[in-house]
Amino acid sequence: MKIKLLVVGKTDHKGLQPMISEYVKRLGHYVKFEMEVIPALKTTKNMSITEQKDKEGENILSRISSSDIVILLDERGKQFTSTEFANYLQKLMNAGTRQLVFVVGGPYGFSNAVYSKAQDKMSLSPMTFSHQMIRLFFVEQLYRGFTILRNEPYHHQ
Repeated sequence: MKIKLLVVGKTDHKGLQPMISEYVKRLGHYVKFEMEVIPALKTTKNMSITEQKDKEGENILSRISSSDIVILLDERGKQFTSTEFANYLQKLMNAGTRQLVFVVGGPYGFSNAVYSKAQDKMSLSPMTFSHQMIRLFFVEQLYRGFTILRNEPYHHQ
């Protein structure tokens, strides 16, 4: 299985990028992982929120194939403990998933077209975090999930 994290806009916080890179490197021991950055929209002053979401949605959908399992990181999604998330990943791997795509949207969330393409939604917290911080939290939880599945001493109950 291959896992892709699609994100809108680059990570410009200098402190976050090295930590994200560290977990991406660690994930390479368990799974083929890629983080793909979709460039942020440049001229949004004259666009409504709906227009922005629709344009970002087109950019997201252009990077997803019809065979991908798409999971949106969304505040209204399912919440998991780390162990539950590991089990969720295992279930997807057992189902023969070729590519699993997790998506972090832009500042206003997702368009209706993106919601209709997704098979699932998950939330990392009932709190709202910046979409840059979510990248770090997600790759760490993904790494943690794989260490749980391998019974490695990273996660403590």
